[in-house]
Order: sequence, then C-alpha cells, then structure tokens
Amino acid sequence: MLKDKNIVLGVTGGIAVYKAADLVSKLIKQGANVEVIMTEAAMEFVNPLTFQTMSVNPVHTGMFNKIEKFDVEHISLAQKADVILIAPATANTIGKIANGIADNLLTTVVMASKAKVIFAPAMNTNMYNNPIVQENIKKLNNLGYKFVEPGVGRLACGDYGAGKMAEPSDIVEYVVSSFVKKDLLGKKFLITAGPTIEPIDPVRYITNHSSGKMGYSLAKCALDRGAEVTLISGPTSLKAPKGVNLVNVKTTEEMFAAVGQYFDLCDVLIKSAAPSDYKPEHINTEKIKKKDGKDDNIDLHLVRNPDIAQYYGNKKTNQIVIGFAAETNNIIEHAKRKIKKKNFDFIVANDVTKEGAGFRSDTNIVTIIDNKGKLNSLPLMDKKGVANIILDKISDIIKNKS
Repeated sequence: MLKDKNIVLGVTGGIAVYKAADLVSKLIKQGANVEVIMTEAAMEFVNPLTFQTMSVNPVHTGMFNKIEKFDVEHISLAQKADVILIAPATANTIGKIANGIADNLLTTVVMASKAKVIFAPAMNTNMYNNPIVQENIKKLNNLGYKFVEPGVGRLACGDYGAGKMAEPSDIVEYVVSSFVKKDLLGKKFLITAGPTIEPIDPVRYITNHSSGKMGYSLAKCALDRGAEVTLISGPTSLKAPKGVNLVNVKTTEEMFAAVGQYFDLCDVLIKSAAPSDYKPEHINTEKIKKKDGKDDNIDLHLVRNPDIAQYYGNKKTNQIVIGFAAETNNIIEHAKRKIKKKNFDFIVANDVTKEGAGFRSDTNIVTIIDNKGKLNSLPLMDKKGVANIILDKISDIIKNKS
C-alpha cells in the first residue's frame, strides 16, 4: 500500500520510542522507504543503530554532522518526503513546531517541507491534557497538520489516562489512508454488515455464515475516501473501523428499524449484510427441553422477515442503493431479478460455493451488474480490493448525477 512512498520518521524523546522500531518494520512491509531522524533526547532511549538496521538507511541525528555527501540534509529530506511522521511526538516537539521553532534537524525538516505532517503524540496524561499542549495541537490541526489520537490506558509513569502512543498498526493504517483519494468527501454512507440472529428460545437461534468482512471492508474504504459512514452491524467478531458510527443490532427487524433511522439523510445505502429471511413465528420464553421417547422432534414454524433491501430500494428518492446477492446457482439470473425487484443501482453477486468466495473468507470473486444489465466480472481478490472497485463505481454514479 505504500510502495515507492518516502516516509521521513521523526523519533523524539519518550519511552514510546520502543514502539517506533516496530513502526519502521510495519512501514517497510507496506513497501515504504523509511528515513529516520532521531532527536538528541530520543538517542537517550534507543541507539541509532536499531533504526539503521530496521530501515536499512542511515539514521539522521544532527544538523552539524560530518558531511558524507554534498547535499543540505534538512532540505534534501524535506524535499524527498511524501509524509513526515513524528512518532512518538512529545509535547516539546509539538510545541516547537506549533510556534515555528526550528532548533534541531527534525523541526527544521518540518519547516522546510511541503509534505503532509502526521503526529502520534505520546506523553503523560496531565501533560497531554495541559491546556497549552491542547492549544498547540488545535493550532496545528487548524494549519492542516494531522494527529493520530493517543490511546487510553496505564502509562509508563504509572498514571492511567490518555497519552499512550497509538499502536504501530493503527499509525500505519492512518498513513496509508492519507494517500487515498478523497473522492467521497462529504457523502453520507449507510452500510449494513454481518448476519442477523433470530431467537428460538433463550439459548438457541437461527443465523447464517456471514462474517461481516465485506461490509466492514466497505466501511473502512469509504471512510478512508472521505465519506461519513454509519455501519449497521449484526453480531460479528470484527473490530469496527475507527471513525465510523457503529450501530449494533441482532435481529432482522432491528436492522430494518436501524436503517430507517438513517436512510432519509444518507446519500448511499450499501446492503452488504445477510439478514435472516425467516424467523420463528413464536419464541419460547424458556429453553426447549428434550423429551424421552422416539417422538422427540420439534416442529419449528418460520415466517417471513421484512426485506430490508427491497423496502428501502423502492423507497429511495435521490439515494444510491447497492445490493448483494450471495447465491449457489444461476447467479446472474437471480441477481438480475433482484436488481429490478429491489430497485438497485447495481448489485454485487457471488457464488458462495466457490473456494475463496464464500462467507468468512478474506477474499471474494464477484460480478457487478448494473441496472442496465451490464456485467463486470472480477477475479479472485481480497475484500478490500473488491470494496474499492464497488466504491469507484459509486463515485462514478455520484459524478454523473452532479
């Protein structure tokens, strides 16, 4: 995701320096070229050799080091950088940059660069909440500098609260998203994901194999591309992307009602959930007990649930509505029928019996069919790749409408 991107990583003096070594590793695994600048205080915690080994690049430590080749170091680094990432970012360094002070190599590179600058703060809770520090952060935010919010927990000093540097994986995710085109900026997306469950009694229920991975990938990618995302999710084990408005539901009727709360204000509805089509007519208030004897069968009478996609597809005014069709046979035929019946702008169909395309998989094989019958069959790819192709098509529809 970061292939051929030049990341200048500024490492400042805090105990979270140890996380920065892992951060370098993760950035390189994403294809980035990483150049590390260490402040004098940072070198009190970790030897530059650590970062030199991890980055496979010389570590930059001072303004007045011996010249190895003829270039002005702070200018060359400033010009080379696609992103300047400061992690950990101490209150001292944040304050210097907020007030235009350039008294070391890192702050000088920041002042000389036009690249995006991202801070990952790390400090004591009281220091982080200090009004001067918060004012400096606010000032930098207003100037276009970006911040990866620190975590909350037990700090190295023993205090508990905000101030822990964000986890390296979250920082890398933020850096990756900074390179994504923001073609959905300002658009409100409503996305459903996962299965629903329909109770039989207090301990049993009906559900399906949906994991929610496709819907969660769509939510993350839409968020990265600038959309405001509400994610209505049935029960899953997935962690919701940071920044989405997560609405948890259990039953199909709960999902139906939740969609209704947000539908009128959304620009796009993506129905990627797999809600149960049927539910038990009656729910036992007590656990159904096994009986002795041969006639120990249970007759379970099922009734139809509301069809969420059909209802809101036919209720839409200016909204774009996208549906999904998880099928086992006659894939295209069934999907085309659903487009007309449910008034979709397009549908994403897949054969869940194919290897790599079923529920719970990290990959998918889909065919996108628009409301004019045009087909676009995609090869096996990860669900994030599928999500971005779906969002590309939505982006095109939005442009054609405007």
